[in-house]
Amino acid sequence: MMATGLPQYRPVPGGVLAGAAPALLPDPADDRIPGRGPVDGGRAPCGGPRRERSAPEEGILVTGCDTVTVALRHGLEAVDILRLRRACGAVHQSRNGSTLSFLVPAGTWETWHLPGSSCTAGALVPAATDPRWVLPPAGAGRAARPTDAWVLRSALCEAACTLTASGLGPF
Repeated sequence: MMATGLPQYRPVPGGVLAGAAPALLPDPADDRIPGRGPVDGGRAPCGGPRRERSAPEEGILVTGCDTVTVALRHGLEAVDILRLRRACGAVHQSRNGSTLSFLVPAGTWETWHLPGSSCTAGALVPAATDPRWVLPPAGAGRAARPTDAWVLRSALCEAACTLTASGLGPF
């Protein structure tokens, strides 16, 4: 059964459906999780090994957080909603600027399923002074505070409705 206004996902030969919205496809150049490799078949895998790794030029892989990645416009709208609710944790932008990544509590990747987003185990956290932070880590020790996963899901759904109503959807 097809739902109107919702993205429909299905595997196709070659991995990417012709005419798919670029914002809904994973960014193959965005390799935040070391060892994950490029995205295969147009679909981003959720999960993977958790490991602690430090690379000064890239940041630190934090095993206490997972990463939810969404398209830039959708993510910015969700950030506005979360900031109004005073519920937004650390958020950073991808290297090429096409996506936003929200830090969420560890284990979220196991149950996360929201069309238009992907969830990955672990989080590569850039230095607190990195200019890609939309909402940088703050507080004692500049620790990155995660956003509650269910509050984020609610904000992303509300953001999709807002963008669709303003003619920038569907999501």
